[in-house]
Amino acid sequence: MTAELIKQRLHEYILLTRLDRPIGIYLVLWPMLWGLWIAAEGLPDPLVLVVFLLGTVLMRSAGCAINDFADREFDPHVSRTEKRPLARGAIRPIEAVAVFVVLSLISLALVLTMNRLTILLAIPGAFLAASYPFMKRLTHLPQAYLGVAFGWAIPMAYAAQAGELPTPIWFFFVANIFWALAYDTMYAICDREDDLKIGVKSAAILMGRFDRLGIGLMQLLTLLLLAVGGLSFGLGLPFLLGLVAAAGFAVYQQYLIRDRDPKLSFRAFLNNHYFGMAVFVGIAIDYAI
Repeated sequence: MTAELIKQRLHEYILLTRLDRPIGIYLVLWPMLWGLWIAAEGLPDPLVLVVFLLGTVLMRSAGCAINDFADREFDPHVSRTEKRPLARGAIRPIEAVAVFVVLSLISLALVLTMNRLTILLAIPGAFLAASYPFMKRLTHLPQAYLGVAFGWAIPMAYAAQAGELPTPIWFFFVANIFWALAYDTMYAICDREDDLKIGVKSAAILMGRFDRLGIGLMQLLTLLLLAVGGLSFGLGLPFLLGLVAAAGFAVYQQYLIRDRDPKLSFRAFLNNHYFGMAVFVGIAIDYAI
């Protein structure tokens, strides 16, 4: 195989794992860092931090590979996904499965350096990552399942740092479920017309003309649960100011989706990177001062 062919194949694998589009990494990264910083009450153990940073990238990439495998019959019929490697035949389905398995095994090797509780939590975490892509066939709320899958990094990170799982950390976990419902419904608005044609379920289809109201309620519940969880851990004014900033981003996202324009709805989805960052910055500053 020539150098040019190798380069081309690597490019296709980058597209498969969405490393060229890191928004999915951010949406796992920030909640993981919420849990990790709270567990450490500041800067966490370097090994735990490195393991979870690498694990975030690896498992998100693995999730993209298995997602495209699951959607290989649908993606060619959706304008936003028709150019993905599997959809246009640049990568075979077995290759996508192989990528998922290899990346998951590397992630497992990293988790094995952590404590017993974290290793036990990794078992349902792997199941969530592998099963999420198939939920859109079974329920109109695959976004909630995504929130569970993405949010599982919160208790895992906390357990790795602290060796326990106190009740307040679950407020952050449930908050992440509602947050995912909000941002992934924004994402689903972009595909609503195509999804209706091919029979794929989504919260955007379920909510119909009440989609903006539903997203707003999910955003509000996210902020309330984060506030309850943070206050339970003794976080103060910097954390609350972080939530105020996150609320500002939520309002901006509502503005973007006001006409349900697919491009603007996608921008609203991407803007959740800053929502998650604002919450983390508030936590980090709170412990730093």
